[in-house]
Amino acid sequence: MEKYVPDIYQKSIYTINYEKLKQNGIKCILFDLDNTIAPASSSVPTKKLQELIESLKPDFKLIIFSNAMPKRVKKFSDQLGIDFYAFSLKPSQKNFKRLFKEHKFTECEVAIIGDQIQTDIAGGNIAGIKTILVNPVSTKDSVFTKLNRFLEGKKIKKMSKKNLFFKGKYYE
Repeated sequence: MEKYVPDIYQKSIYTINYEKLKQNGIKCILFDLDNTIAPASSSVPTKKLQELIESLKPDFKLIIFSNAMPKRVKKFSDQLGIDFYAFSLKPSQKNFKRLFKEHKFTECEVAIIGDQIQTDIAGGNIAGIKTILVNPVSTKDSVFTKLNRFLEGKKIKKMSKKNLFFKGKYYE
C-alpha cells in the first residue's frame, strides 16, 4: 500500500512549493500531461501553464512524462519548449531508467507530479523519486483512466483506514 502514498499532496501544480523542491535538491521535474497540467481534451497549454513553465525553466529540467501517445505529448512539449517521454506506460520503470541514463540524474534529484496514484505515484515511488499528487484538472477521463480512478478509489479507502493518506488533506 505504501507505494501509492505520495510524498507531497497539493491541490494543483500551481500550489506546489517549487522553491522548497529546489532547496531539497530537486533538479528535474516530470509532469504528467492529461489531467495534471491540462485536461485530456485540451490540445493547447493555457497561458497560466505557459507562465508557470517559463518561471520554472531557470531552476529545473522540465519534462512531460506521459502515458499518452507521442503525437499528443510532442504537441504540448513543443508549445512549452520542454522535453518529453511519451507512452511511458507508468508505473513501468523502463522510461524512468532511460531518463536517469540519458539525463544523468540520480533518484534524489527527480520529482514527478501527477494526478493518479496507480500510475504517476506508484511509478515514481518504485523508481525512488519524489512523488507529488495533485487533483485532476478535469473530471473527464478516458475509459482506461475511468477504470484506474475506480481502482484508485478503493486504494484510497484502504490507505485512509490505515492513516496513510486522506483525499483532500493537503501536505508538503
